[in-house]
Amino acid sequence: MKSRFSISNYSNLAQRVITALIGAAVIIGSSVYSEWAYFIVFAIIQSFTQMEFYKLSGLDGMLPLKSFGTFIGLLIFTFTFLEEMKIIPIEYYFLVFPLVSMIFFIKLYRKSDKKPFTGIAFTILGIFYVAVPFSLLTVAAFSAGGSFHFEIVVGSLFILWASDSGAYFAGTKFGKTKLFERVSPKKSWEGSLGGAAAAVIVTYIMAQYFTVLPVWQWFSIAAIIIIAGTYGDLIESLFKRSIDIKDSGRGLPGHGGFMDRFDGLLLSTPFIVAFLKIF
Repeated sequence: MKSRFSISNYSNLAQRVITALIGAAVIIGSSVYSEWAYFIVFAIIQSFTQMEFYKLSGLDGMLPLKSFGTFIGLLIFTFTFLEEMKIIPIEYYFLVFPLVSMIFFIKLYRKSDKKPFTGIAFTILGIFYVAVPFSLLTVAAFSAGGSFHFEIVVGSLFILWASDSGAYFAGTKFGKTKLFERVSPKKSWEGSLGGAAAAVIVTYIMAQYFTVLPVWQWFSIAAIIIIAGTYGDLIESLFKRSIDIKDSGRGLPGHGGFMDRFDGLLLSTPFIVAFLKIF
């Protein structure tokens, strides 16, 4: 018998709101509290997201090295954080390359694997698709003056969440014109415009308080997230559609899985870091 307090007893919208509030509290609270709390929470999120990607790949008949690939991804995230904290030198990154090469050696001895190179490809893809963007988020957090600034992490997530929420509610209420029907039949131009408007409003308000970056940079980041985040959502939808599933998982009630929640971040972060480092 289900508990009367089970979150599954609530509507999808209520589950979405409850999960979002709890998740936001954990992410924001840890990022504001200290760089080490940020590291622990995002290392967990990155690991769950990467494992989820490998699990979905397995549903399509692929056989990636789930644990080993996630270990490499976590190592990249850890090295990035420790290097940005000036605890280890950048030379430690060179340990990643022989570890990635080990994927080929391991697959060589898997006798039951009929298509080893597809497994190798998806193992490496999981590292680059999930672990590298999360690691680059850490680079972004240290990009202003070389010290950890939670404002860059939290601010980027505020913009992303505003864009996602605005698109969800605007699309539900006004959505008629399909954005990319072949990939995601429910997404609409009206929803995308609603998401963009919400992101711009949140960026304007947030930039008044998070002065670690000038206003023009915040709006540039918002433009990146609105565009790249939308494509990130569509690309994840394409991935799910290719294996005929609706959600990437059930870890986040009302939202699906971790990939469903962070898909926009995975494609936005590389562009954000490039922008902050160059401009």
